[in-house]
Amino acid sequence: MNDSASAARQRLIVALDLADPARARTLATLLAPEVGMFKVGKQLFVNSGPDIVRMIHDLGGEVFLDLKFHDIPNTVAAAAVEATRLGVKLFNIHVSGGREMMRQTAEAVEEVCGKEGLRRPSVLGVTVLTSLDASDLESMGVQGAVAAHVVRLAGMAREAGLAGVVCSAQEVRDIRNACGDSFMLVTPGIRPAGQQAGDQKRVMTPGEAVRAGIDHIVVGRPITGADDPVEAARAVVAEMSAAEG
Repeated sequence: MNDSASAARQRLIVALDLADPARARTLATLLAPEVGMFKVGKQLFVNSGPDIVRMIHDLGGEVFLDLKFHDIPNTVAAAAVEATRLGVKLFNIHVSGGREMMRQTAEAVEEVCGKEGLRRPSVLGVTVLTSLDASDLESMGVQGAVAAHVVRLAGMAREAGLAGVVCSAQEVRDIRNACGDSFMLVTPGIRPAGQQAGDQKRVMTPGEAVRAGIDHIVVGRPITGADDPVEAARAVVAEMSAAEG
């Protein structure tokens, strides 16, 4: 694998949005050499608990724990400490939980890593879900363009000490301009050319996302639901690699 393809592979996060831990193990076994990380979300984590994260680690994979913590500051900070102890590489919290929740979470992670000698995970803020568009935000009382609201939330996350945000690829350039190149951007809602958008509204292809300047893309069903998941993952990596060139 050339350097460009290897870099693209590290950017690819495969979403294991499944109910069956046996199927998740099969996919993780097949895909661990092909992708940079696996996303474990609410469905699989509620079904299997921390053991699913340990299983992926045992297979040599890294984990993005996508539980979107959103609660009072002390509760979220305590959950963040446990996610850190679990050894995940990334996890996320809702920016809409507020500055104090984000600040306490970032500080709690830094403190437990220092005390216990743990690897520090990157804590990401969830801005606006990619299943939402301007009309959805308007119905919730948020006026103006989606991108402007996302950038405002991203700025709050950066000021609170988070490593980056989860956002649509459509907002990447605006967030880069506001928050800088070192701020990590992770983008779900990625669909290879020709794939159905499903329940996503603000989508891009892998190549478009790379050209926009993302750090990681999250791809689920186009890979996990494919007849040949390995070939599907390789096709996404190839498209990303070509876009980087």
